[in-house]
Amino acid sequence: MLGVDPGLTRCGVGVVEVTPDRRARLVHVTVVRTPADMALELRLLAIAEGIAEQIDAHRPDAVAVERVFAQANVRTVMGTAQASGLALHAAAARGLPVGLHTPSEVKAAITGYGNADKRQVQAMVARVLGLAEAPKPADAADALALAVCHAWRLGSPDAVSSGPGTLTPAQRAWRDAQAGAAGRSAASPLVRSGGARTSPARPRLGA
Repeated sequence: MLGVDPGLTRCGVGVVEVTPDRRARLVHVTVVRTPADMALELRLLAIAEGIAEQIDAHRPDAVAVERVFAQANVRTVMGTAQASGLALHAAAARGLPVGLHTPSEVKAAITGYGNADKRQVQAMVARVLGLAEAPKPADAADALALAVCHAWRLGSPDAVSSGPGTLTPAQRAWRDAQAGAAGRSAASPLVRSGGARTSPARPRLGA
């Protein structure tokens, strides 16, 4: 699973391998950086090449991208949306299914709390992946959190176990959040089309 935390200055790209019992392992993480004084088209080119390089190197089963939402800083939103579009294009060009997740969804999946701060997310990413410390900068940890979040969603905790005892608190919170959100919003067309291409018979979610 490959996660992308989109941004113009720093675009996090993280790859994890997740087994059917939702144990996660770090495969690779990096941050594609572009200077603010570089021409916009060149920044976008560098980010597109960086994302494509990671996809081609690690051949993930799916790509998870942060869903862009409205903020007060329109300039920041525009840059994030542009970088997000590059990730979506790179995945679609390779026939990979895509999952879009809001920051709150990712926080709920990883920490069990949708309003967790960055330090809490980083700490839980390190714990889930069995790392001595959280990857830095925060964009790297966020990309890994996206990848784990989407892998757990595809893994469908309820389908693996009939009882809650085998789920972590974060996984139970994610299950409950998904149940509550089901009636409030429809799935992204990219997620729906991606789900149709993912074979349920595959032995693992994979990297």
